[in-house]
Amino acid sequence: MTAVLVMAKECVPGRVKTRLTPPWTPAEAAAIAAASLRDTLAFVGRLPVDRRILVFDGTPPPGIDGFEVAAQSSGGLDGRIATALDGCREPALLLGMDTPQLRPDDVAAPLAAWRSGRAGADAWIGPAADGGFWALALTHPSGDLVRGVPMSRADTGVRQRARLVDAGMVVEDLPTRTDLDDAASLAEVLIACPPTSALRRLLQPAPAHRDAEGAAGR
Repeated sequence: MTAVLVMAKECVPGRVKTRLTPPWTPAEAAAIAAASLRDTLAFVGRLPVDRRILVFDGTPPPGIDGFEVAAQSSGGLDGRIATALDGCREPALLLGMDTPQLRPDDVAAPLAAWRSGRAGADAWIGPAADGGFWALALTHPSGDLVRGVPMSRADTGVRQRARLVDAGMVVEDLPTRTDLDDAASLAEVLIACPPTSALRRLLQPAPAHRDAEGAAGR
């Protein structure tokens, strides 16, 4: 058995992607977040895993067939991730909703190792360009491996990796990817998304008064 956990929250204007405002309005930023979530769920839906779990803050969106839905716990992000991991008894890959550009090769290493039963590593971490991490794969999930790691900092990824190493784990790195946070990172992510993605359909062709790359340069 293998699982993928997606940490996400309801795409309410003023509560998601606030760093996109300006140049985008709160409603536009929420629409961008919703498209990113749709792309992430579509990506996870194609992965060769046994369980797909949406760990959600708020009212889940419609049309998420094939996913179990679990409510996020209260507290900081480290605690919410830790609680989600504590609910898994099988190897688990943790993702967020901010990397809609992911391709299967990005997460192939842990999934292939688990399928073969010959995992050479205990954990895999995907470094984010902003210093965080976009993925965490654990052969034996435990919330204690995350709980207490400072989140949303330029050294979060380094600290999380150190926590794993300090626990005696063999850790491998996944490719570095960009999280969708602000206008500049949106432009990078958009370029990497396939033409059929929800995010590309939303923003390209962009409205005449604004485009993602133009917004990134302001």
